[in-house]
Amino acid sequence: MNYETVIGIEIHCELKTATKMFSPAPVTFAKRPNSCVNEIDLAHPGTLPSLNKNAVKQAIKACAVLNLEIDPLVRFDRKNYYYPDLAKGYQITQQFHPIGKDGHVSIPTSTGEKIVRINRLHMEEDTAKQFHYNTETWIDYNRAGTPLVEIVSEPDMRNAEEAVAYVEKLRSILYYLGVSDVKMEEGSLRCDINISLRPVGSEAYGVKTEIKNLNSLNNIKVAIEAEIKRQSELLDKGEAVEQATRRYDDVAKTTILMRKKEGSVDYKYFPEPNIPPIRLSKEWVDEIIATLPELPEARKERYLSIGLSEYDATVLTQNKDLSDFYDEILKHTDQTKIAANWCISELPAVLDTQHLASAKNKLTPKNLADMINGIKTGTISSKQAKDVLPHLIQGENFEDVVNRLGLKQVSDTGELLRVIVDTLDEQAQSVVDFHNGKDRALGFLVGQVMKKTKGQANPALTSSLITEELMKRKP
Repeated sequence: MNYETVIGIEIHCELKTATKMFSPAPVTFAKRPNSCVNEIDLAHPGTLPSLNKNAVKQAIKACAVLNLEIDPLVRFDRKNYYYPDLAKGYQITQQFHPIGKDGHVSIPTSTGEKIVRINRLHMEEDTAKQFHYNTETWIDYNRAGTPLVEIVSEPDMRNAEEAVAYVEKLRSILYYLGVSDVKMEEGSLRCDINISLRPVGSEAYGVKTEIKNLNSLNNIKVAIEAEIKRQSELLDKGEAVEQATRRYDDVAKTTILMRKKEGSVDYKYFPEPNIPPIRLSKEWVDEIIATLPELPEARKERYLSIGLSEYDATVLTQNKDLSDFYDEILKHTDQTKIAANWCISELPAVLDTQHLASAKNKLTPKNLADMINGIKTGTISSKQAKDVLPHLIQGENFEDVVNRLGLKQVSDTGELLRVIVDTLDEQAQSVVDFHNGKDRALGFLVGQVMKKTKGQANPALTSSLITEELMKRKP
């Protein structure tokens, strides 16, 4: 039987804030376990939560660009359940009044653009992290209380390609917004995928399974494909798909049962009594929306408008650090295409472009722009520029490098002609070969001039002048 796949995605995204959702403890990664916690994170008696204003601001940004209706009244609820990674025995979340609802985003697919509806975006706190060793479980509370938004899609995706495109689109948007660092490998963004199958043409939903905590685009793709295969084989044999929570095993390349879901769990939600409802000022919300940064789609359109190809514009916008660096270069040069070529082709060969914004990086946009301008004006050749770049990465000034290495091209016509005439006089046979139609003769003569000038002759100008001089010596 042919089946249609139905996919919905829940994205958990850690917000980029200095402190936690309800406490002043710092938000960190890879610090010594349990070194970034305080009394509120550990639920000491008598402690009270205090809402992080910046976390609310970040959530509003995300709501605005995902076309969500923003609730001006912020309210929280308690989700009661006991797990060792929640010291309080409950989680503060937004079950009944999410800050954003009824949004949508457009994703690229092989058949064109597709709209995926977003049911809601709500704020909550992250849990601690558990580490399982043999018969012991260790808990690191550094992550406990980290601000999160959960973005819940409608079941609008129909295959792994669309699911990956959706996650990739949201990941790019949230990163450009500065809402999160979206590092999936560090758990800053992770996904739960809900999958069900139904006969083609049916409107009723099948029994869904949930795949928890997928933390890479590749794992999302292969996990969905593995689960579709598993469910299809069950249905083809006339067996039932059980509602369950599963995990993806990247060694076995299949999904593994974690627990069965017999029905909905009663979390005994009720309004969080320690955080009264907060009315957001319309002026504050409007100010946040008015100052949103340029998003990847708008940036790509801008690049296309200044003459970049579709490929160049796409590659640049896929890496925000690289794109920001490129924009800074354009403040010092009008050579848009040459600058794009260097950013896309040459820089990755010698520099980790993921860290262009790092304080350790000594390559400045101004220095690279000076080099690009030098190529355009003929001060140095493109080949010489490749020798210059490593020095610029060490923080050296373009002009200083060119002068110290003696790379400045000779573009003075009179000076070049003197060298060319001497060369032609010395290489009479090459002059004859040229006029006999031997193409290599011209290249040889250019090489001789380059040798005499220690590589500093302008290659294009040299070739042109040699050709003119050779025509004068036509037998």
